[in-house]
Amino acid sequence: MGTRSTIAIEFADASVSQVYCHWDGYLDNNGQILRDNYTDPFKVRSLIDLGDFSSLRETIEETAEGAYSQRGEDCQARRYMNVDEYFAECQQEEYDYLLTERTGWLVRCYASNGKWVTMQEAQALIEQMEKEGVY
Repeated sequence: MGTRSTIAIEFADASVSQVYCHWDGYLDNNGQILRDNYTDPFKVRSLIDLGDFSSLRETIEETAEGAYSQRGEDCQARRYMNVDEYFAECQQEEYDYLLTERTGWLVRCYASNGKWVTMQEAQALIEQMEKEGVY
């Protein structure tokens, strides 16, 4: 079973683009890969330009091997006029990641009750839930 996620970026003009990733969306995988390898907004834009994909990898080239376009599907990035439209209408999965210039990577997941938090905050919430036996 996949841990689905979305990955999005807010551009300088306030528009947002988002793609879907099917596998391993949790913080210890996709979150870590994003933190370690995708902090440059130009690189994230190249990732988004792939459209939807199966698995996030450390490089654009590796990720491209699992892009749905490689198997003939037309799954381009979803585009939103601004962050408010994105928040209201975006595709939501188990983990949603958003890169903004102001905050860096944010995530929305089960532990954050639908709120956007930093990855560090989300990790702390998950650890607290595990400690309390909630998750």
